[in-house]
Amino acid sequence: MNSHDRDKPANETDKPAEENDPANRPITPTTHRTQADAAEELSRKIAEIERKVADGN
Repeated sequence: MNSHDRDKPANETDKPAEENDPANRPITPTTHRTQADAAEELSRKIAEIERKVADGN
């Protein structure tokens, strides 16, 4: 084995996971809407938790 052979992936599964990571895909309008909905839901949940903390529950 040459030293440069160690730098090459042995097969497809040895490639970095980043290539298949959904976070690295471009945002499409459908994906963007879904992320916006998730962000809105998260904001509602945070507000609900903040109200409970303020009420002492």
